[in-house]
Amino acid sequence: MTNRSKKEAGILRGMVWAAAGITAGILIFIIACVGIKGIPHLGPALFARHYTSKNVSLFPALVNTVIMTGLSLIIAVPLGIGAAIYLVEYAKKNSRLVAVVRLTSETLTGIPSIVYGIFGMLLFVTRLHWGYSMLAGACTLALMILPVVMRASEEALTAVPDSYREGSFGLGAGKLRTVFHIVLPAAAPGIFAGIVLGVGRIVGETAALIYTAGTVAQIPAGVMGSGRTLAVHLYALWTEGMHVD
Repeated sequence: MTNRSKKEAGILRGMVWAAAGITAGILIFIIACVGIKGIPHLGPALFARHYTSKNVSLFPALVNTVIMTGLSLIIAVPLGIGAAIYLVEYAKKNSRLVAVVRLTSETLTGIPSIVYGIFGMLLFVTRLHWGYSMLAGACTLALMILPVVMRASEEALTAVPDSYREGSFGLGAGKLRTVFHIVLPAAAPGIFAGIVLGVGRIVGETAALIYTAGTVAQIPAGVMGSGRTLAVHLYALWTEGMHVD
């Protein structure tokens, strides 16, 4: 390596370290600010079972977030993985159906969440008479994350080498056994990554849930009850005029 190359490599290395240091510094600053303001308010009342005007507990919102995430994944994950398996393993590679499904999934990914919320309100809340409920919110969120899970699963299945399938067929395994015992385990990391992305969108979603799950700050008695998640809870507190300090 010449002196000029060493100098350029040193400059590049310095720029990378500087960028990493700035990014880490910003993250540490944000965490420190939140910690300094939030730690004095930590206590048993913050995680009390019931939410009141005098006791602003986060426990109901946390429980509702877990319930909403679980319901949405129960609906979206089997559908997304099943659709991906069909597109990769059973459908013709260049068929019109595959092209239409992929175009539709990519289009649905870019639709704003407020549109999903209005659609969910018109269909689940009004048309199906579910009212503002956890189930209506979960179905709406399932529609939102379905394209993400499906595309991630499709890419993960496509990345599995054909030699895995050929080896399984050579040992006498059928198509279904090959898919579920060979292909899916090999594609599991990519599929899991897509599910994690979906969970991130569920946890941070606000607009769609206001129109479908409602804003009741209590743990619902069932899936047909209304309840606010943590993101909706924070939005409600902010819009109600409560000072974050």
